[in-house]
Amino acid sequence: MKEFILLVRNDIDHQSAWAPEQHQQFLIKCQDYIGNLMKEGKLKSAQLPVREGKIISSSKAAWQERPFNETKEVIVGYYHIFADALNDALVIAKGNPEFEYATNARIEVHPI
Repeated sequence: MKEFILLVRNDIDHQSAWAPEQHQQFLIKCQDYIGNLMKEGKLKSAQLPVREGKIISSSKAAWQERPFNETKEVIVGYYHIFADALNDALVIAKGNPEFEYATNARIEVHPI
């Protein structure tokens, strides 16, 4: 099996209008998604990043530092998975509950 990283992106405030019940349903779906990947031996790790940090860049040794969430979209989580091929990793990504609960979700799928 090959390794892939799934970078889950969404609007920074995509959960702010959710009722507590909707948030709880989403968390249960995420637990089920992660549990199924674990049972299938396809999950190496998954994590929600803390929403703080910096983005650094450099142009000819002139370093720039800015908050990571200056834009509307942020990385809301990642999954380090195992899949036979890119198409299989895409199928796993498409099953992510983020798509069911958010309208602007995107997942980047990268072989690593």
